[in-house]
Amino acid sequence: MSRKKVVVLGSNFGGLTASLAVRHELHGDVDVTVISPSDHFVFNPSLIWLPFGKRRPDDLSFPVAPTLETHGIEFVHRAADVIHADEHRVSAGDRDYAYDYLVIATGYKNNFDVAPGLGPGGNAVTITSLEDAIKAGERWRAFLNQPGDVVVGATQGASCFGAAYEFLFNAAYHIKKNKLKSRVKLTYVTAEPFLGHFGIGGLPHGESLLKMFLKKEGIEAVTGASVEYVDTDAVHLASGQDLPFRYSMLIPPFVGQEVVAKSGLADPKGYVPVRPTYQTTDHDDIYAVGIAAAVTVPWQTPTPVGIPKTGFPTETMAHVAARNIASQIKGEEPADEKPFEDIKAVCVMDAGNNGVIILADKMLPPREHGVMIPGPQAHLMKLGFEKYFLWKARNGYVTLP
Repeated sequence: MSRKKVVVLGSNFGGLTASLAVRHELHGDVDVTVISPSDHFVFNPSLIWLPFGKRRPDDLSFPVAPTLETHGIEFVHRAADVIHADEHRVSAGDRDYAYDYLVIATGYKNNFDVAPGLGPGGNAVTITSLEDAIKAGERWRAFLNQPGDVVVGATQGASCFGAAYEFLFNAAYHIKKNKLKSRVKLTYVTAEPFLGHFGIGGLPHGESLLKMFLKKEGIEAVTGASVEYVDTDAVHLASGQDLPFRYSMLIPPFVGQEVVAKSGLADPKGYVPVRPTYQTTDHDDIYAVGIAAAVTVPWQTPTPVGIPKTGFPTETMAHVAARNIASQIKGEEPADEKPFEDIKAVCVMDAGNNGVIILADKMLPPREHGVMIPGPQAHLMKLGFEKYFLWKARNGYVTLP
């Protein structure tokens, strides 16, 4: 019997983990191909440091081809163009790649259309990709030469609130370090209904803890905000309030990649509806993990907020998908299930030389346990985890915790 073929779209958290994990589950007895427009893995949690000169691009990324090839995985540095779900193949450039099983781990793209003035060449920067963070650093260095007010936040529909908070507190730290605090008014603007919602409904004492952090740093906050547009010197809110700035960093909403959006597999946002096995709802041989997988928001807020699908849940989904693909190849039922809402929430929020450790038994409520632990140990923990994860990923040790 011929060896089964698994094609993985994407090479970051979800794609790298899924491709290596399925090889591990089947002890190498499977052909795996990774197709990705990016030839580098990027440790996105460290992008918050790059604009402030605390990291260089090479510090938080590495080429994926050597890692994959060491583990017997073919790497195709090219964007997938079309998913032919009923024909079990993916078109990328002038080639087709047949598969027995497909894993969609294509991640996201920024939806800058949510408000004029965002995006490349816009009036506010963002840090949601390596290229964006590099540009945010260029703008930050110019700001240091001509300081003024700073506005940091996340727009309506955004989901990556953790990064917004981290950038906010790192900005406060570096403003103070550069002796500019008396000359800079720092404002946090967010679609969250309250501080510490994070897109996951909040945790006990989270709001009061963040209020304390903001008060300590002299940061004003505007919650439940909807950004109407970003001018050259001010963020204009739908409420009519204007927030003047010399420097602004705003996290936009995410949507699915175009190849997924036009595949017939996706919802209106370009995400793929999945079962608890991470198989798509209509195809037993197609899986979606990470940001590419659709997650139902279990609430409504006055201003729309998304749900963060960060590195830890993405890795968890990828492992579930890999185990289920291995089961199918062995002729067994794909019985491993871990619904997104039941994945543990594990996050370290950095704040310059301080931070908060966020732990909960479930990503989404109702929960039995949830806690936020502030202190400088959080900063040290994130530094240590960054080094550990990059070492683990670079060497393909995805079975390690």
